[in-house]
Amino acid sequence: MKRLLNLLILLALAPSLLALLPRLRAEHPGPVVLLMDAEALREEARAQGKDLLAVLEAYRPLGVEGIAFPERFVKDWVAQGALLYRTGRELLEAGLPAKPSWYYLKGEAWLLDLLAQAYDLPTERLGPWLGFPLDVQAFPAFYPLSEIQAAKEAGVFVAVRPINQRYRRLDPSLPIVPKEADAVVFAGLEALGYPYRLEEARELIPVPVALIEGTPQPGLAAFRDKGILRLFSLRYEWQLTLTPEEAADKYVLAARERGHQLLYLRPYPYRQDTERLLQRIQEGLKASHIPLGHPQPRAFTPSPLRLAAWVGVLAGLGLLALGLPVHGPLVALLLLLLALGYAGGQAGALLAALVFPVLGFLGPRNGLWMWLRTLGYALAGAVFLSALGSRPETVLGLQAFQGVSLTLLVPPLLVAFSFLERHYKEALTRLFLHPLRLGEVALAALALLLLALALLRRGNDAPVVPELELKLRSLLQDVMVRPRFKEVFGHALFPLALLLPWPKWVQNGLLFLAALGVASILNTFSHFHTPLAISFFRVVNGALLGLSLGLLGVMLVRRLRAWWLG
Repeated sequence: MKRLLNLLILLALAPSLLALLPRLRAEHPGPVVLLMDAEALREEARAQGKDLLAVLEAYRPLGVEGIAFPERFVKDWVAQGALLYRTGRELLEAGLPAKPSWYYLKGEAWLLDLLAQAYDLPTERLGPWLGFPLDVQAFPAFYPLSEIQAAKEAGVFVAVRPINQRYRRLDPSLPIVPKEADAVVFAGLEALGYPYRLEEARELIPVPVALIEGTPQPGLAAFRDKGILRLFSLRYEWQLTLTPEEAADKYVLAARERGHQLLYLRPYPYRQDTERLLQRIQEGLKASHIPLGHPQPRAFTPSPLRLAAWVGVLAGLGLLALGLPVHGPLVALLLLLLALGYAGGQAGALLAALVFPVLGFLGPRNGLWMWLRTLGYALAGAVFLSALGSRPETVLGLQAFQGVSLTLLVPPLLVAFSFLERHYKEALTRLFLHPLRLGEVALAALALLLLALALLRRGNDAPVVPELELKLRSLLQDVMVRPRFKEVFGHALFPLALLLPWPKWVQNGLLFLAALGVASILNTFSHFHTPLAISFFRVVNGALLGLSLGLLGVMLVRRLRAWWLG
């Protein structure tokens, strides 16, 4: 029966791999555009006595071919001098018949004409003054339209950043998204029109919209049919704590390993630092063979061949049911119900991530062949997970994978469960009566500490990530697609567990920790917004580096043991 199930897994791999071709074609890196924030650049323009486009032109030889115009507030026009703002009480005291609780603006005629239509509020004209019943200083008030037109005529990629506001009118006659725009990057924490007017907002946007890395914007998915461009930027306060080279490396990494197409930049206080940033970005993109240009949305249609992956997933579930020493069919049924109930349409992908990291541990402990078998099953599971989970919304990052945390938690627990003997009651009794030794307690505490670190470390901002590790990560990603340290750690434990004469309980403990690294392989592929090729090389590099470190560790332990016993 096991041979038949393994054969089904092999047969399902071929169509599942073919099903990944549309995604691979869509994930071809580049082109990317370096997009400079217009308002951040404006201070430099004023300091030099130049207009905005003249300063931008000076940066174009360094690769900047785009500019983003955040929508202005009324108070920004007032600060610039284009509008004059007064309360109704002030105008009343000046002898004008103003309403004392209203607020009034006067200034450039074209802007006042737009503002008169901009909000679902009553207005009144009082000579050159335009009045509102609410204080509109913090209301959105369009863009410097002449600058946008000039940028477009100069061949620059133009992005605009409209602001969502409950009182604003979503009227096609208003330049909420100017006709010159090439892309829309929503300002703030929500999409234009969210939550109740998304359909109206969709009619105003004829161009692709940006998905900002690390900034969820409710309502963004409603604009998916316009096309999605992935955008990366650094919070300016954080950017100022980095050297230009460090910041540039993060932008290059985003383009190379996460498929970002819009690199949103803000200049440093000193122009020399900004030039260093741009120069380093250009060098990094060139070294990664990522061209500069005007990006287009990436789209693909999932292949119907992806359904063949279900055959492989269910065959793997069958192997798990047969391989567990106790209650295998019951555990398999519970996993199936968990996946269907928790992940819904992503149940097949989640099931692959929960089952395949475990299968290699269910066979004989035949040295490094066990490691190779475990890696093979994990990669097969990664193929099935990717085939079933790769859809436009997951690859673009619009929909998160359901069960990412489960992929790191459940497989190691299943591996630990597989260590039970068939007569487990007697085994548990012996374990309960086993006299504890200080060395065993120390090893168990170390294992629990490592397990906690593996589960609690989530990203570079986690408080338990040491500074030394962050530096090591940076070094590795400069020379290769950086592997995940959990995978390196897990692969390194296989030789240590299988090639040294440990008591069985110690070997079981090491293999349990190694299972964390194997589970991380499927966890890596469950981040669908990461290009498939990057995930593959990350896993391969982790396996090779981890195995090498593990073999080195075996030699060191053997020498240390010989010295201690000698």
